[in-house]
Amino acid sequence: MTRALNAADLYGLSRLAVHAVRETTDLVEQMHRTIARVSAPIGQSSSGRTRGITGLVYRSIHGVTGLVGGSLDLAGRHLLRAPEEESSSASRERIVAVINGVVGDHLEATANPLAIAMRLRYRGQALSLDRTELERSIARPQSRLLIAVHGLCLNHHCWTPQGDEAAVDLPAELARRLGYTELHLHYNTGRSIARNGRDLASLLEQLVSEWPAPVEEIVLLGHSMGGLVSRSACHYGSEAGHAWSDHLRRVVCLGSPHLGAPLEQAGHRLERLLGVSPYSAPFQKLGRMRSAGIIDLRHGRVLDHGENLQARLPAQATLHTVAATRSESSRRISARLIGDGLVPVASALGQHPDAQKRLPIAPEHACVLAGVGHMGLLRDWRVVETLEGWVGGVAFDRVETPARGR
Repeated sequence: MTRALNAADLYGLSRLAVHAVRETTDLVEQMHRTIARVSAPIGQSSSGRTRGITGLVYRSIHGVTGLVGGSLDLAGRHLLRAPEEESSSASRERIVAVINGVVGDHLEATANPLAIAMRLRYRGQALSLDRTELERSIARPQSRLLIAVHGLCLNHHCWTPQGDEAAVDLPAELARRLGYTELHLHYNTGRSIARNGRDLASLLEQLVSEWPAPVEEIVLLGHSMGGLVSRSACHYGSEAGHAWSDHLRRVVCLGSPHLGAPLEQAGHRLERLLGVSPYSAPFQKLGRMRSAGIIDLRHGRVLDHGENLQARLPAQATLHTVAATRSESSRRISARLIGDGLVPVASALGQHPDAQKRLPIAPEHACVLAGVGHMGLLRDWRVVETLEGWVGGVAFDRVETPARGR
């Protein structure tokens, strides 16, 4: 049965609303206290609560909010997470995916039913990683697996063209052309990239052990954050000695910010700037509300500890990167700085000015597509043709031609 938001979703949203009221009340009280004390315009914000009648008002708001939150918890204990095996509408899944991307770490920490549990999907349905169930769910399981990993605030629907006849369902087309079984990872993009990488590594180990056919080859296809999660999984899978690592052949990253994303870097600078004055310091809370996953994008962080370059692929696997520019000419400096609108070309290719900080990618394993944006990479025919060439051993020029029909 296809469903819109269910009772568990509404319960989860109400808990988020209660949390938002608490945080907003704290912010307003801190501003009130700073103004009342006529603090200097520059310096640290003072701590503590307001006093007198004003303090009583804020304590009352907190008390009522706590009472409402407690009542919601009591009323919602019988509302369990909607079973993932039951289909839900694409619109609901998109809404939940966005919420997870923004505050997914908070959802997980508070056991909010909106938190997405990591699962593999086949044709939109969650898979139970049991050999008998896999045989029942997948008619002809291949020995070659293609795992598509979506980016921040997205889900498996992002790969599907939405009324654009010139677009392509990238994982499905690659699977059809190259003889893979296509699977999709569904996960909470607000968690840290390293935590998702560890869990993906464990999930792939379970998949390989239960897969109905002998696994000969695995390809990870990641868009944006999905490429970073894939690299992280490779590191932790190798570190743990997982069997699936021996079958990994390629990791393909589409528009992944290996050197960081400018928007998150700008957000971090703004957050620090707000801390300069006690009058703006309370608004730092708003900046800090972004999830661990978003914060990891600042520098393309893929490991809990250590430098990103320590995240190596197994010896037999190849890392491929695809960057894009919205401009028709990818050779212009301005086009490469803007990149696909979210990720600069250098970051997507892992090209740091310092040779010690560059990703070890051979020139023939990277390319730049002109005339396409960040989301357009998900459904561009040139990506299919490029990957087909890579898998077939054909070398490509680093700079590709503009999009079809341009």
